[in-house]
Amino acid sequence: MADSIALEIVTPDGVKLSENVSELTATSVDGEFGVLPSHRPMLAALTTGIVTYVKNGEKHSVAVGAGFAEIADDKALLLTDRFITKDQIDPVIVRKELKDADEALDHYAGDPKGPEYGALVSRELWAAVQLDLYGDPPPPRLRTQSELGFGGHETYTDSGKSGTEEASAEHAKH
Repeated sequence: MADSIALEIVTPDGVKLSENVSELTATSVDGEFGVLPSHRPMLAALTTGIVTYVKNGEKHSVAVGAGFAEIADDKALLLTDRFITKDQIDPVIVRKELKDADEALDHYAGDPKGPEYGALVSRELWAAVQLDLYGDPPPPRLRTQSELGFGGHETYTDSGKSGTEEASAEHAKH
């Protein structure tokens, strides 16, 4: 039985991380998953999020964009479109990027299932994940995949209530 996993994170620019780790956690479209040595083979579609891994007893985290994960034979290969470490993040710049993406989404008048809207949501999520990795997460005003037509109809707004709760409260008034 192996006591480590060969973790490799690759972007279109090449290998961004190559480490032997004792465990890792990542976020897929079906939720967060963990991998320990001797994990059974699996494929997963990654969502923009934080990948956490343990090396020599020390926990590390990086942010990745959407992509795919392949786990097999004590190897974890993550193919992603984006990668960043905490020390590469400038929170002032990222906060501005998040604000710009939020404003563009607030004023978006096109098809909410179109590629332009999806690109704006992707920009917003990437900025939010970077801030979360940095330790300064944004307020919970992010759009979800459901807004892109991938899931349920619940979304979150500035009030902290879900869109479903707000609709129910509004319906109760009438």
